[in-house]
Amino acid sequence: MKSIRRQLLITLLSAISLTILLGALATYRTAHKEAHAMFDYQLRQLALSFRDKALHSGQGREFGDDEDVQDFSVQIWGPDGTRIYLSHPRQELPHQAPIGFATIDTGHGKWRVFGMQQTGQMIQVAQPMQVRDQLALAAAWRTVAPFLLMLPILGLLIWVVVGRGLRPLAAVAQAVSTRTATALDPLPAKLVPVEVKPLVLALNDLLARLQRALEAQRDFIADAAHELRTPLAALTLQVQLAARADDPASRADAFAELRGGLQRATHSVQQILTLARHEPGGGERPQTPVNLGELAAQVIVEHLPLAEARQIDLGATPAVGASVVQGEEDALRILLGNLVGNALRYTPAGGKVDVGSGEDEAGPYLEVCDSGPGIPIEDRQRVFDRFYRRAHNHEAGSGLGLAIVKTIADRHQARVRLDGSSLGGLRARVEFRR
Repeated sequence: MKSIRRQLLITLLSAISLTILLGALATYRTAHKEAHAMFDYQLRQLALSFRDKALHSGQGREFGDDEDVQDFSVQIWGPDGTRIYLSHPRQELPHQAPIGFATIDTGHGKWRVFGMQQTGQMIQVAQPMQVRDQLALAAAWRTVAPFLLMLPILGLLIWVVVGRGLRPLAAVAQAVSTRTATALDPLPAKLVPVEVKPLVLALNDLLARLQRALEAQRDFIADAAHELRTPLAALTLQVQLAARADDPASRADAFAELRGGLQRATHSVQQILTLARHEPGGGERPQTPVNLGELAAQVIVEHLPLAEARQIDLGATPAVGASVVQGEEDALRILLGNLVGNALRYTPAGGKVDVGSGEDEAGPYLEVCDSGPGIPIEDRQRVFDRFYRRAHNHEAGSGLGLAIVKTIADRHQARVRLDGSSLGGLRARVEFRR
């Protein structure tokens, strides 16, 4: 696991070291340039001083090591090219160089040379370039050395300061780790630093969403338990009636009622499980391209037996354009199946149900139109609530069909609209984004 403190320490010390290195390089280049100019001036002045001595051939002499020309070597050649003066006989000096400044490599090092001519004599003053390099290097080292000595102190200081700066994060971690599973109240964000505040706000947002999800789950479980209590009680009563039946006809009627009750209870449980699977937090499923026209045709075929049993004309309206959406095919089949099932359940015998799909300027859509009684405008929002059943509704059901439709539509960022149908009943339309 990476440590923020260690990462900051390494980064800052690396940046400081790089800055020191660049400063040393700049100092070296500046000192080298200044030393170059200063020593070139000294070379010229030394050559001029020898010229003024007006040395003549045969008067040359060798200066000892105690002379002022320790870092310089002087050579003088006579008119015939014979060297008449040499300041340092034991040095490997460059041969006669051109007049003016020049840099010469003797094979044993580089020399900076200044030559001038006077009354037939050639005066040459030379200096090893190493002297200049050492001077520049010493200047750079004097600049860098204090900072290098301070690096350990800087590292310790950075370690302490960063540790103090990370205390708010440790406090947030401590506050979260000491909470119980049910403590979802927001973390205090007033005293945290500006840099840590976005993290605390994000955690508070997550806690709020978790609290809403848990409350919704508790409500769902309570509603499901309440809704299942009635059919289970009815099943118990029907079992008792079947057990007390004396004649075969009464017993057959009791068992028929029992089978019907079991079917209704099974349907309710299936609807509850379907809704739970598609609730937020029920897990992400892969999405694939879904052809809404083909999906509508498949759902119609699946519901034809029910339509024939209820004597309802179930068909498809012509598709308007190619309608393909990115989604969960099984979930969309459940969505459309619930809409078609509701339409068949509430449409009287001899009625009509049309299933359509297409794409218009708003985007792809699915729609189911029926010739049933429809839904009053004031109830068109409430029918999406779980276990909601309209008053004076004599059809048996779990009250979860449209809640499942709304949940699946929300997962696909689609909108469900309920309005009047051209067939006289209800039109349920699911509109998808492009």
